[in-house]
Amino acid sequence: MNGPILVVLAAGMGSRYGGLKQMDPVDGNNHAILDYSVYDAWKAGFKKVVFIIKHAIEKDFKEMVGKRIEGHIDVEYVFQELDKIPEPFRIPEGREKPFGTGHALLCAKDAIDAPFAVINADDFYGRRAFEMLYDYLTTHEDDELYRYTMVGFHIENTITENGHVSRGVCQVDENHYLTKITERTRIEKKGYGAAYTLDDGVTWFAIQDGTPVSMNCWGFTPGFMEELEERFPAFLEENLSENPLKCEYFLPSVVSDLLSEGKATVEVTESPEKWYGVTYKEDKQTVVDAIAAMKEKGIYPELLWE
Repeated sequence: MNGPILVVLAAGMGSRYGGLKQMDPVDGNNHAILDYSVYDAWKAGFKKVVFIIKHAIEKDFKEMVGKRIEGHIDVEYVFQELDKIPEPFRIPEGREKPFGTGHALLCAKDAIDAPFAVINADDFYGRRAFEMLYDYLTTHEDDELYRYTMVGFHIENTITENGHVSRGVCQVDENHYLTKITERTRIEKKGYGAAYTLDDGVTWFAIQDGTPVSMNCWGFTPGFMEELEERFPAFLEENLSENPLKCEYFLPSVVSDLLSEGKATVEVTESPEKWYGVTYKEDKQTVVDAIAAMKEKGIYPELLWE
């Protein structure tokens, strides 16, 4: 069995952020958040990274990110584009964005031949998350069920002061297995903590501190790609007619379906670390300050790849 692969979802255009946040520097040496994630994964044992990007940013991405990483870890690039959907489906008139995280991962199908971890390019997870992923992926295999893992973060450590976020809110049993995951697309920080709304803010529902949420920090066996591919046409059939311009094939939704069908287990390891990310431009300074503090403590060298 080949060693685990790190897959980085880096094709987003940063509509709320106002730019290409996956390449935006967070220190004085032009490192982006994903530099730190790949560095942490490399230190944890990963030997290959697959970047899922868009053709429109290929040249800049390779120049600003890929070039300094390629000498240390095997790098492959794949492309998520709007028109990568199966026959006989057609792109709805007026649609501009691809079909979400599940669609992005599908675009990397030919590059994945081993157990793999999936992360977002614009989320800072911390070294421990990658150590937990690597440990699981090198010690577990499918049997009569798919055997997956997820690193969960506590909700209070994953929200921003600057707007709303989308999170997969998790229910976990006493044995640390995921029983349900529900995608909440508008979670905000309120005076009492985190809360979500389903009606554009008319009504709010509190989320208890300590609740684990998905930050798209997953560990999968290769069979997950087959499930993604088989289920995509049914998703398109149902959703292109109902929400043609904005429907998204969420990766956590596929996991949830597999759980409800009794085809998979997901072992959840919870990270107590604080998440850092750049959903909004105003989030950046918090990340910059956190990275600087970690460098002062010796957690990271000044130059990651030298």
